[in-house]
Amino acid sequence: METTKLLGTKIRQFRKLRGITQEQLAEASDSTGSYIGKLERGEVNVQIKTLEKIAEALNTNVFAFFDYNPYEELKSQPWIWECIHILSQQNEAGQNKAYRILKELFTSSQSELLESNSDTPDTHEE
Repeated sequence: METTKLLGTKIRQFRKLRGITQEQLAEASDSTGSYIGKLERGEVNVQIKTLEKIAEALNTNVFAFFDYNPYEELKSQPWIWECIHILSQQNEAGQNKAYRILKELFTSSQSELLESNSDTPDTHEE
């Protein structure tokens, strides 16, 4: 994901955590609601001074916008979090067993897929 989109996503997250609208953030940062919307969607670049005003309005610092956790994107996939929850309730032996099962399942699935794609009709004449 490109930097402008990541930055916009972070700004949106902070804004929503603070419970304020784009218009309220715009007013507090001497901007416009449409600019904040474009910024949150990653459609525009932001000047450092504006970013500082936004950070101040969100009661944080500019560096917090760049604290990126790649696992954060997984939050939009609830089934992954459900799997993590189930695994976290297991002891280490249970977690290892689940890992081996998943690894075998997906390794064999990939192998079968590769084999089925490489199967071609026999064209040898006898």
